[in-house]
Amino acid sequence: MTTAKRDTYTPETLLSVAVRVFNERGYDGTSMEHLSKAAGISKSSIYHHVTGKEELLRRAVSRALDGLFGILDEEHARVGRAVERLEYVTRRMVEVLTAELPYVTLLLRVRGNTDAERWALERRRDFDHRVAELLRAAAADGDVRVDVEFRLATRLVFGMINSIVEWYRPDGRGMGEREVADAVVRLVFGGLRQED
Repeated sequence: MTTAKRDTYTPETLLSVAVRVFNERGYDGTSMEHLSKAAGISKSSIYHHVTGKEELLRRAVSRALDGLFGILDEEHARVGRAVERLEYVTRRMVEVLTAELPYVTLLLRVRGNTDAERWALERRRDFDHRVAELLRAAAADGDVRVDVEFRLATRLVFGMINSIVEWYRPDGRGMGEREVADAVVRLVFGGLRQED
């Protein structure tokens, strides 16, 4: 008598497979059939864990967003001069991005075609605005240069950080998470800090 293969997937392992497939195929280009094949389980087994692919998307981008918003609650992001808090937040953004690379990659690729995507974009905008306010406060304190308009400076900082998803691969042979964070902080604040 042969024993049927037991479904060993948990919501977390299923989410990991879904994120990989969403990043490879795009969310819109991914079907439940693609997900079931990648996971090696039936579609009905997937529905045992989630209501559908949009729930998987929401869980995935929530993980990325929770990591980013969690930074703003950390003591070094709340206490001290604005420029020091901004530097801390910048470093931590890189650390969260590299630690949660597939999830943040997916977050950065959502376009607003579904309720979950629109929700994620709104939360992302909220996060971006909160970081931009730190930059504005640092400029008001005279700690960062004011000859570059703060919204442009904010976009440039986010552009540098967000581009990491396109090239960073944690394979152990190249630059590690700490080296990437150190380099970003040096480049950003070497250019942003007001010279005496």
